[in-house]
Amino acid sequence: MPDSQSQSPRHAPIAGVLGWPIAHSRSPRLHGHWLSKYGIAGHYIPVPVMPEHLADVLRVMPRMGFVGANVTIPHKESVLALADVVTDRAALIGAANTLIFRPDGKIHADNTDGYGFIANIRQNAPDWHADQGPAAVIGAGGAARAVVASLLESGVTELRICNRTRIRAEQIRSEFGAKVIVYDWAQAGNMLEGAATVVNATSMGMEGKPPLRVPMEALAPGTLVTDLVYTPLMTAFLEEAKARGCQIVDGLGMLLHQAAPGFERWFGHRPEVDDELRAIVLG
Repeated sequence: MPDSQSQSPRHAPIAGVLGWPIAHSRSPRLHGHWLSKYGIAGHYIPVPVMPEHLADVLRVMPRMGFVGANVTIPHKESVLALADVVTDRAALIGAANTLIFRPDGKIHADNTDGYGFIANIRQNAPDWHADQGPAAVIGAGGAARAVVASLLESGVTELRICNRTRIRAEQIRSEFGAKVIVYDWAQAGNMLEGAATVVNATSMGMEGKPPLRVPMEALAPGTLVTDLVYTPLMTAFLEEAKARGCQIVDGLGMLLHQAAPGFERWFGHRPEVDDELRAIVLG
């Protein structure tokens, strides 16, 4: 007679996070907390995958009991070509961070970064409205594209963007339309004048990265300022914005909120993003 204990893990859904490297990821701690909190028999593990092995790994994961996965650097763009179904928002952003392995064997790719970005603002700045005035986004990489898409979808009527390599910002304008206005990197400080929402969507200011050097004199008190960087939690960018009387939102909440839709799809329970979760993930 088979040992029931040895059989049960085969039926527990498994999800994980794919990246290279992946040891630094906070996602296992985040999802592990939710699994424990809601008493769900499931697993969430880090899956280190070198770029050249990504296609092979994705093919075998469903047969190993995986119901889905998060995707992080450097695979967020590559998985789009390997997925069978790509949501409109993932296609528009040009990257996926959430995969669902469907029962029919197809891989469904989505991007929840924009959802996480907006949900973080709405939780921590409940009086914020997208149409209060222009939004200014610093950066034009994958994270910035998710931010731009979500701000425009939320009702921002004018979106200003600048990037050290201007052509990447120009590409965003060509794809997202006339509401996007491109500024030269040298004019980043001017871009903040009259802005109601300001976002650092670069990695500048992160531990181990160069500082973000953007003049902030034009920031008006009461402006909503947020930084996607969360190591450190209080970046120099947010410190200065706070000193200028701005309303600030740190970047950790975006990480927490973007994880919720995937968890719900994989494990069947909509999780809560609260102070307890923040404390667990910060460790």
